[in-house]
Amino acid sequence: MGATKDALEQAYAGEAKAALRLKVYAEKADEEGYPQIAKLFRVIARSEEIHGARALRVLKEIKSTEKNLEESFQSEVGVAQVAYAAFVREAEAEGNQGAVLHFSQSRDVEEGHGKLYKEAMNHLMEGRETSYYVCRICGYVADGVLPETCPVCGAPAAEFDAFE
Repeated sequence: MGATKDALEQAYAGEAKAALRLKVYAEKADEEGYPQIAKLFRVIARSEEIHGARALRVLKEIKSTEKNLEESFQSEVGVAQVAYAAFVREAEAEGNQGAVLHFSQSRDVEEGHGKLYKEAMNHLMEGRETSYYVCRICGYVADGVLPETCPVCGAPAAEFDAFE
């Protein structure tokens, strides 16, 4: 499946990037007073998500929940400890403080994601239920308790989305 597998992985990556980009474009269109264009961006973003999900299924990347948690944990740890660490060093070397802040906060948030996956793996059989709160500024995820301020970027509690 060599070339086909590569094509499916490229398709998945492209669709995932397009979906995110279109969601951000929709936010911008809303800010600028173009609700119908924002809706169009969101509709096409959803379509791109479907394409990406189909590629993942053909690639057989969807496994048991336990395996998906383990792979997600490993991915988050690798991204935080390897990729973002290198990105921070590169941005510091170039003197790009905006990128340093972005990469540093993203690294810290990714480490938090890893901890959340590990916690979920430890409690999978216990049936533990919790609420999560996601910072709209940096992506930090709080488990169970809405913080007064984001421990990563300092955003107030009003900047968190609740997932209950």
